[in-house]
Amino acid sequence: MRLIAVLTLMAVLAAPQGLAQSTPAAPVARGIFTLAPLPYSPEALEPVIDAETMKLHHGRHHQAYVDALSKAVAGDAELKDLSLAELLAKAGSMPAAIRNNGGGHWNHSFFWSIMAPPKMGGTPSRELARAIDAQFGSMEAMKASFKAAGIRRFGSGWVWLVVTPEGKLLITSTPNQDNPLMDVAEVRGTPVLGNDVWEHAYYLKHRNRRADYLDAWWQVVNWREVSRRYAEATARS
Repeated sequence: MRLIAVLTLMAVLAAPQGLAQSTPAAPVARGIFTLAPLPYSPEALEPVIDAETMKLHHGRHHQAYVDALSKAVAGDAELKDLSLAELLAKAGSMPAAIRNNGGGHWNHSFFWSIMAPPKMGGTPSRELARAIDAQFGSMEAMKASFKAAGIRRFGSGWVWLVVTPEGKLLITSTPNQDNPLMDVAEVRGTPVLGNDVWEHAYYLKHRNRRADYLDAWWQVVNWREVSRRYAEATARS
């Protein structure tokens, strides 16, 4: 039995760092809403995103949104019964604390899921690749448009690739912690890809060079997850 325990420990220690948390533990309870662990180790996205940024971004920034959202809905019985998706759909009529922190919670949960360690994110599905070519002309043209939207976003916000209600792909951006699921969004749609262009997402590694961050970020896109979300979104359109 002791030998088995030693071998098991050796196997755990030998596991690739990027997959060390590939099977997340139960979400960490903090009131009504919870913060799930990262689906990979904090250093897994290096050299694109450094471990310190990931720890601060997930453990401090995202946790703060979760805590503030839980506090904001705790005193309202009607709001407490609504899901995060339902809160976002009514963001325009919600208090600022719910719009901002609800968006922050959803956006970051989405963000972690559509990234993977370099060379482990796979490639776009055939259907998604064809849709990108049809809508933008090529993958490189889509990336260029995505980068341009991210650079144009003044101050803090997000850039998105969404599926519109008509089933078309479209690139858009939102300020602060808004997203295309909200009733306040200029462009409504289902996000399948999104990048955080708040400075805290990239400043420790890339300083103020947002364009460099946007270029490097494609190395950690989880195309398998993006393709899955695209398939789901187009099935509903």
